[in-house]
Amino acid sequence: MAPRANWKGFLRLSLVTCPVALYPATSESEKISFNQLNRQTGHRIKYVKVDADTGDEVPNEDIVKGYEFEKGQYIEVSKEELEEIALESTRTIEIDEFVARSDIDARYLIRPYYIRPDGKVGHDAFAVIRETIREMDKVAIGRVVLTNREHIIALEPMDKGLVGTLLRYPYEVRSEQDYFDDIQDVKVTKDMLDLAMHIVNQKAGRFEPEKFEDQYETALIELINEKRAGKVIRPKERPKGENVVDLMEALRRSVGKEAGKEAAAAKAGKPAKKPRKAAAGQKEMLMPIAGKKAAAKETSAKKPAAGARRKSA
Repeated sequence: MAPRANWKGFLRLSLVTCPVALYPATSESEKISFNQLNRQTGHRIKYVKVDADTGDEVPNEDIVKGYEFEKGQYIEVSKEELEEIALESTRTIEIDEFVARSDIDARYLIRPYYIRPDGKVGHDAFAVIRETIREMDKVAIGRVVLTNREHIIALEPMDKGLVGTLLRYPYEVRSEQDYFDDIQDVKVTKDMLDLAMHIVNQKAGRFEPEKFEDQYETALIELINEKRAGKVIRPKERPKGENVVDLMEALRRSVGKEAGKEAAAAKAGKPAKKPRKAAAGQKEMLMPIAGKKAAAKETSAKKPAAGARRKSA
């Protein structure tokens, strides 16, 4: 079942309008997460909202937003006042223009959402807008209000729906000159460039996300399983980089290293080594971990010993 929609409203291209809903296209809920504990008792740490001056706990209904215009001085803004900023994009994504995908700088991309018709009506209008964007081979640019802020959104067709990617405003993107101006101007020789390009060709492939594994997540799972089993955790040796001063020598070694990988793979009758393919899904990876959603299905799983929760992670 699809998750709850983050936003519902209308998608409009001139006079063509249809009701739509936005759903998050990504999720990090399957990743390992930690709680903060009291080392002495093993109990969870609880956060409370307190008055910075009196130290008294403040109930949610007494908390308002405030903008600090001078040190310690605030302008209070109520929820009702914020809701009165009734931008049209609060309820409607109006397509303002169409641009080439290559025109959008990657630094402006924030996060993707799936967009589909909301309810049983409007499918025809949705299909017209979707297929128009597809046929034009362009990206539709509009605006939408999410989490009390107006965002630019780029719309692209995907299968029977649309993908809407939130974009940053120019003031949110830092200038590269602040970081790149001090980089030295270095003349790269043709020999170095040829060797480097040879390495790139040896590593050439297609971007296939499913073949990549979140190695840190896997290591976390192994660590937690080892601690649950009562094993002694010993530090692992960290990888060491080779201290090669001669850049040409480093390039030559790299070419030989990649050639060796290809030769070994060919000898074994296998294609050149690719990154390890990820497991079928994080939920399957999380099955052994107590407390996760997937682990809840293990009805026969035993509870950890009473003192297990007080072990430091």
